[in-house]
Amino acid sequence: MDKNKVTTSVLLILASLAWAGSFVAVRLTYQEISPINLGFLRFFIATPIMVTLLLLRKKKTRIPSKELLPLSILGLTGVTLLYIFQFIGISYTTASTSAVLTNTNVIFIAIFSAIFLKEKFSLRKSAGVALSFFGVIVVIFAQMSNEDITFSDTFLIGCIFVILSAACWAVYSIVGKRLLIKYDSFTVTTYAFALGTVFFLPIVFPEIIDVIQNISFNGWMAVLYLGLICSVFAYLAWFYVLSKNEAGSSAVFLNLIPLFAITLSFFVGEVLTALFLIGAILIIYGVYLAQKN
Repeated sequence: MDKNKVTTSVLLILASLAWAGSFVAVRLTYQEISPINLGFLRFFIATPIMVTLLLLRKKKTRIPSKELLPLSILGLTGVTLLYIFQFIGISYTTASTSAVLTNTNVIFIAIFSAIFLKEKFSLRKSAGVALSFFGVIVVIFAQMSNEDITFSDTFLIGCIFVILSAACWAVYSIVGKRLLIKYDSFTVTTYAFALGTVFFLPIVFPEIIDVIQNISFNGWMAVLYLGLICSVFAYLAWFYVLSKNEAGSSAVFLNLIPLFAITLSFFVGEVLTALFLIGAILIIYGVYLAQKN
């Protein structure tokens, strides 16, 4: 096998595993660090590193001020709102449920692309969208009927928050698509990280000071994992792979995230039903159909 292909495949698997682990990390720490504060701390650590790496690169780093509005939308939808919604959703549901529902972002991208970018919506994509949304219903019903999960309205609310985070990622992708035609992807992402971190400040200040002073060792390990592994390493790995491979073939590996998250969830005591796994398969296969040309 080609050495480059092996390298990129390994990096994609590691990045997917890192992102899958984030669902478990949030689930383990949400009672100590609120989802909103955890989201802020993740990017408070990651952003300075990304900015430093950006400045060390030889490529053009400045983006004109006329792009401030779309960059701000990227910061809001790709960082601030996305992780507020996602982390709150994880805290109300389970790591496995959240990971599977997050995978619907590809479906929202397909729908929004057809509506706003007038991209072709083929029969295959339509089937994928329908299959995935049916899978979402199955997953939610399976977890609500799971005797190991105490039924409450908060579980359904959590699912809605996770789906909203998936929709945020779709908006981020659609808006970012125009910017990526003119600017380097690493540069655009770093700007989004920085702006998204700034947008967190009015929400977390001044509470965050007390939060930082009272975080336990395990809490800091989770924060560092989210900031360094999930945000810095995984994004750098993703950008490296995109520079070597086509985006479409690379994106297929993202379907590993819910599978890894389901596996990791066993280690934190989550119990999965056969119906849940059927729903997960429907979502993943629907996503696969939707992202094929």
